[in-house]
Amino acid sequence: MKLKIKIAGPKVHDVGYRVFLLKNAMNLALPGLSTYNWDECGQQEVIALVEGDEARIAPFLQAIEKNKPELAKVSKVTSEPYDGDVGRTIEMAMLCSFVQLDKAVPLLLKIQENTTVIPQISEDIKAVRKNTDTIPQVLEEIKGLREDIQPGYGMTLGQVQSDIRAIKERLGMI
Repeated sequence: MKLKIKIAGPKVHDVGYRVFLLKNAMNLALPGLSTYNWDECGQQEVIALVEGDEARIAPFLQAIEKNKPELAKVSKVTSEPYDGDVGRTIEMAMLCSFVQLDKAVPLLLKIQENTTVIPQISEDIKAVRKNTDTIPQVLEEIKGLREDIQPGYGMTLGQVQSDIRAIKERLGMI
């Protein structure tokens, strides 16, 4: 049995539809699958040519009528008998791999291009680390300043309360 399935809608290209169809065909062990994108009267279509026994094609058709790739916007799914040649599913798998790789390579090159700033960031980090060698000396200076500014630094609560009592007595508040 052979079918020509048309999936039409405002957004069925560049959403992973052919990979989606391939996954469904492979899950059902369909021996024949060919897919391609098409434009018909300004509307996007994905055409799937499938070949196999009816016991496999029927659930394939049901699956793609009920489900779609997440970003796809589908208006209708139609099917009709088909008499022409249908490629092997494994050939479709290889084609999909190459198509996805072709899309990924330019993105990977852009990522690589954007990572050229990493060596400069690395040099900046090294410069900051060199400056941190002086931190222990600076901390000792700060401790010394604290002792000069705050003569009561390190006093216990009892000592502070005793000093407050003495001050109040002198002022006649007690």
